[in-house]
Amino acid sequence: MLQLNDSPIQKVEFKNKSYFIKRDDLLSSEFSGNKARKFYSLLRSDLSCYKKIVSHGSNQSNAMYSLSVLAKYKKISFEYYTHHLSSFLKENPIGNLLGALNNGMQLKIGKVPKIEKGSLFIPEGGACKIAQEGIKLLANEIEQWANREGIKKLNIFLPSGTGTTALYLQKYSKYDVYTCSCVGDDNYLKQQFNALKQQHHPKILPKKQKYHFGKLYMHLYYLWQELKDQTGIEFDLLYDPIGWETIQSFDFQEPLLYIHQGGVLGNITMQQRYERKLCR
Repeated sequence: MLQLNDSPIQKVEFKNKSYFIKRDDLLSSEFSGNKARKFYSLLRSDLSCYKKIVSHGSNQSNAMYSLSVLAKYKKISFEYYTHHLSSFLKENPIGNLLGALNNGMQLKIGKVPKIEKGSLFIPEGGACKIAQEGIKLLANEIEQWANREGIKKLNIFLPSGTGTTALYLQKYSKYDVYTCSCVGDDNYLKQQFNALKQQHHPKILPKKQKYHFGKLYMHLYYLWQELKDQTGIEFDLLYDPIGWETIQSFDFQEPLLYIHQGGVLGNITMQQRYERKLCR
């Protein structure tokens, strides 16, 4: 049965500093990370009134894969739109794309058409109000853990795409939530916050430099490898290196809890791209 269990929290040392890691990558073998949190309310809901789920985004989206798992479990069709798919990837699907296709996803190239009656539309990355229930559960788990450990003050950090998880986590948490922008700049992230119309926003930490989403940066790849070597944990290659680089230059006064949001299935394609760059 597909379900969400309380994910463990692990203490690690990295670059001579101590951190706590909320291992949401271990929520489930198939349904994990922040997308499992965002789609938790759908997991608990009766979707029999819908003919299909419709969403859109990149061809290696974590949300795409998680929705394919959910749709398969709910026995409902899943239609996903992406703007571009290379001929190589079309003939040799891997990573999140391969997993989603194996789950029965119907892949479409182009813009999302007008949503038909009986279809459940999920915005890119799950940036919508349905995400609240699962993220509220995450906030409760963190508070219960902190109470058991006798931790009175705590800082929480997670890197952001649309910022939905960080925003709702701040809404439901009594602790300070910090984030950094990984898709677009800080102004884009603020616009995403404002679109969800919440009063209290997480604090956006400045990055060391501007990054273009999906572009390869060798120093981030080496940082990702360092993280794996020193902590024994594999993190996501798109968001987490930027997140870890950002918190290295910030002096937190209270203990820091880093949210591991999963997404490691997408590392397959990213690693291949980095290895090709290394071999040039």
